[in-house]
Amino acid sequence: MDKIDRFLLSQLQRDARQSAAQLGEQVGLSPSPCARRIRQLEEQGFIEGVYARLNTKQLGFHLTVFVHVRLSAHHEAVILEFEEAIQSMDEVLNCTVTSGKFDYLLEVLVKDLESYELWMKSLHRLSVVSQIDSAFSIRKVKSNGVLPLT
Repeated sequence: MDKIDRFLLSQLQRDARQSAAQLGEQVGLSPSPCARRIRQLEEQGFIEGVYARLNTKQLGFHLTVFVHVRLSAHHEAVILEFEEAIQSMDEVLNCTVTSGKFDYLLEVLVKDLESYELWMKSLHRLSVVSQIDSAFSIRKVKSNGVLPLT
């Protein structure tokens, strides 16, 4: 990966709608070589997908909650059961294995407190969960998802 590839990735993560012609103009490439580089970056796994970032508030999702979860045990079967259950929960935007007192940190997005309570009941029904701690987001200070490539 060279400087041009890094620049292309940096620009695409900010606005993936830019054409190869627009990007190529910024780095001194014609559209075809620029498109070829982007395709290679996709094939090499540097670009995992292209998504639209949606306005959660406009869509009625007004509550983000960070949920720490501790499992009852750390056997492979327990971990697998928990992680499979989380995969099926649309409310969970992110699930990360963590160090420290808890095993996982979940980022949960719901419409309101009532929706959160319903979701929490489903989490409590998982026999492999031994402890839950929730922290409600008051407001986002930064949320851009842009990696520092340059």
